Amino acid sequence: MKRSQETSAAGEPRRGGWVLALLPATMLGVLLLRHVWDVDIFWQLRLGELILERGGPVPTEPFAATHLGEPLPAVAWLGQALFAAARYLGGWTGLRLFDALCWCGGFWALAAACRKRGADAASVALALAAAFLVALATASIRPQTYGVLCFGVLLALLKLNLSWRLTVALGTPLLVLWQNLHPSVSIGAAALGAYAVGGWFAWYRNRDTVSPSAPPWAATILVPIAFLSLIATPDGLGGLAVSARNAQASILVGASEWLPLWAPSNHHHVPRIAALALLAAWALWRAWPRLDWADAAVMVALLVLTVSAYRFVLFWAVATIPVVASLRWRGALAGSPAPSGDHTHAQRAVMVGALVATAMVTPLVKPTQFSDNLPLDAVASLVATDVRGTIFTEPEFGGVLIDEGHPRWLVSYDGRYYRYTDEEWGRFGYILGGRVKLRDVVRRYRPAAFLLRPSHSTYLCNELDRPGSGWRRIYKDEGAAVWIPAD
Repeated sequence: MKRSQETSAAGEPRRGGWVLALLPATMLGVLLLRHVWDVDIFWQLRLGELILERGGPVPTEPFAATHLGEPLPAVAWLGQALFAAARYLGGWTGLRLFDALCWCGGFWALAAACRKRGADAASVALALAAAFLVALATASIRPQTYGVLCFGVLLALLKLNLSWRLTVALGTPLLVLWQNLHPSVSIGAAALGAYAVGGWFAWYRNRDTVSPSAPPWAATILVPIAFLSLIATPDGLGGLAVSARNAQASILVGASEWLPLWAPSNHHHVPRIAALALLAAWALWRAWPRLDWADAAVMVALLVLTVSAYRFVLFWAVATIPVVASLRWRGALAGSPAPSGDHTHAQRAVMVGALVATAMVTPLVKPTQFSDNLPLDAVASLVATDVRGTIFTEPEFGGVLIDEGHPRWLVSYDGRYYRYTDEEWGRFGYILGGRVKLRDVVRRYRPAAFLLRPSHSTYLCNELDRPGSGWRRIYKDEGAAVWIPAD
């Protein structure tokens, strides 16, 4: 009986190690099987191409007809350039792979740090899988990918318990790079602040014990550095105003990711988030005698942000990894590594081999597919014409038009909510509601063509279809329709 128990106890870590070895390839494969659905990646790619062409940020507005030539904020300029380079070198397949590796990289980096610190393989696998499933709905090709990568690497740096000088030396350029890849380093600042508060609490609580916690000097020093990184971009202080304007405009137009979890449009996300929150709470309760207060503080702070706005769920999911991974801890909290042999060379070889095989085979099995919400066929019908000038369109369609037709076409609206004024967004609402007539739209925007969703812009579409309107419909499907001048 004793021999049987020993065999079972030895076999359990090995089984957990094999699960953890195969999980990264599974995550990568799931991401590569998803359709391209984000409407904004298209203008991001075209802007990235312009950045590569001039060797730096584009200074003036190139796309929006009503703002042509105005100063252009350098939001996520470096991330856009890297995306454009990935598509140039590898097409959409290369871009999908690059994005998926970066997106998963944030999860993998933190999971690896937990494993290095002594977390059990099975617990790390559970934490990684649970976080991935909750965040999966947010996964698409967009610069937020860089945000989650840098966030995961930042938390991994803190988790490794390197010397505070080395952590600060590595963390400082990471924060600056992060803000230029995607303007979300404020989340890093919040996480660092929470980590420092939790760390100092643990230090104070254990200062008179035999093995007191180390003061969190690295996180504390990196907090002001993170705030300084907010302005370490070509926009400087102006970038803060752009970020604030983007948040304000996004809420104004009702973008669901900027709304709280209690908003009706976000109700369907609540069960997944609640399930992971309960799992994390259970892990905190189980780990109470050896609780890492810094990890717990970051997780709770990001959960509060997620409840206030759904868009933070991606970062919160990553922050739950060290908490859930603490369910079974095989090393010392102070930093001793996992027992030797617990993650074998064979498992590492399988992990790498499975990742390489997934990266090579999955795109062959399922080439790039685009979501039905993208008006690709409608834009193709417009490409076949000789239309040049401004295309009056809806924000969701602007990106595809920009990517396919710039500089031949300008757009009336696109997905950059910060680019357009409150007055312009209000006018767009009036147009949708029929309070602005077709002749007034033509007078103000001087469109060369229209690309609209009949189910959304019903009044304007009916006006364009009316005999004698001066416009001729050349394309229509369930999601989009195109009109060009009748003559």
